[in-house]
Amino acid sequence: MRMKFNKSSQLLLVSAASLLVAGLITACGTLTVDFVYVASSKAAGPNNYGQIDVFEINSESGVMRQIPSSPFPSGGRDPVSEAVSSDYSNLFVANQIDNTIVQFVIGNDGKLYPENTVNTPGVYPLAVAVNGMNLFVVDTYQPLPTCSTAQPCSSSIAVYPLTTGGSAASDPCPATVCIESPAVNTSISAAYWPLSLPTSTSDVIEATGIYVLPAGNYVYVAAYDATTTSIYAYSNFIFGFSIGSGGVLTPLNGGAPLGGTLAGGAFATLETCNDAFLNAPFIVGTCPSAITSDSTGNYVYVTDVLKGIVLGYSVSSGTGLLTSLSGNPFPAGDQPSALVADPSYPYLYVTNALDSTITAYSMNSGELTSIGTYGSGGVEPVAIGIDPSTYHFLYAVNFLGNTLAAGTVGGFELSPTAGTLVNSQSSPYISNLQPTAVAAIPHNGSGAGVQK
Repeated sequence: MRMKFNKSSQLLLVSAASLLVAGLITACGTLTVDFVYVASSKAAGPNNYGQIDVFEINSESGVMRQIPSSPFPSGGRDPVSEAVSSDYSNLFVANQIDNTIVQFVIGNDGKLYPENTVNTPGVYPLAVAVNGMNLFVVDTYQPLPTCSTAQPCSSSIAVYPLTTGGSAASDPCPATVCIESPAVNTSISAAYWPLSLPTSTSDVIEATGIYVLPAGNYVYVAAYDATTTSIYAYSNFIFGFSIGSGGVLTPLNGGAPLGGTLAGGAFATLETCNDAFLNAPFIVGTCPSAITSDSTGNYVYVTDVLKGIVLGYSVSSGTGLLTSLSGNPFPAGDQPSALVADPSYPYLYVTNALDSTITAYSMNSGELTSIGTYGSGGVEPVAIGIDPSTYHFLYAVNFLGNTLAAGTVGGFELSPTAGTLVNSQSSPYISNLQPTAVAAIPHNGSGAGVQK
């Protein structure tokens, strides 16, 4: 039987439905706790640009869904790294093939608006990082005429000071954050700092990751010696720099990798990347893949992709030098690829690419204790993050996803008391093909007041 309504009843129903829809929209707005930006390297669109998928996280369920208009072009080819300004108003994306960093202004609705593009001082950027006043980039090669993929040279680090922009449209930089010209290394009269071994300057040092301590006073670069004929072949290091006015860097330890030498007076000699030399302080395993610190900046952690371990170091507050933790090394899964420390709770999480898993650890005075291992929600996880609003949701980016047609983002709710992970509703979530990096901001800069 079909029920009939008079016009008054129909108007009441329409009004009620409108109120319900409005209520749902309002609820959805307030329940969006974070926006998550996932860069995908597979070329797409008329300019063969990469893509940035933008997800919103629901504060109650942890569900991640793409916002309207997502994805957005990355502004270049092969985006490989992302970083967010300290005020959460800008996203910086490194596009490797174009040697560019694209600055996007982030709208209140999470949408991206391209603002500025700068060329990196070196060749093939591989990682970016931000502190309150500076944008850091690591380039695969220095900008030397002798450098090429056929004849590689060492990596380099550059620094772009960030300043506050103007509010008027006529201002040279109307955005809230402006990228200035890169800082100059006066020792070589160039806008970059090369990575090199003072005892073997001709060796090719390849960087793999960069991290700035939360206080913004030191920056560290994980790297390895790629010169197969060198006595330091496949030795792996952390290079450290103090950060001065205008982003000018001063190498720690006289420019040598952080740490000393082996008992014989020389760094370890390795024949292959699989050999171990974990007894030397500050030498970072066999193949470093990612680097981070805890929220206090007192401890630095590096993953070793071939040994399947995490190495931890304490940071000297006065010098930035590192001391190996007594519990080193800490076991991880197969080919650990990325890691993140919870900003509020004492937990660290590591993605294991070959296992397609996430290993969770508790942190106590820097030392790690494994809590458990969880599926990453796809195949070959390559990036990981924690929501910057409540520190309650974790997301892992899977390069291959569950099929060859798309990548995935595994979403998880983490326990603040135990550090364990539970899959969010409907996880994993579909991204564009071959995602490589992830970054996030709180909704409206505050997480809409939602706390867990």
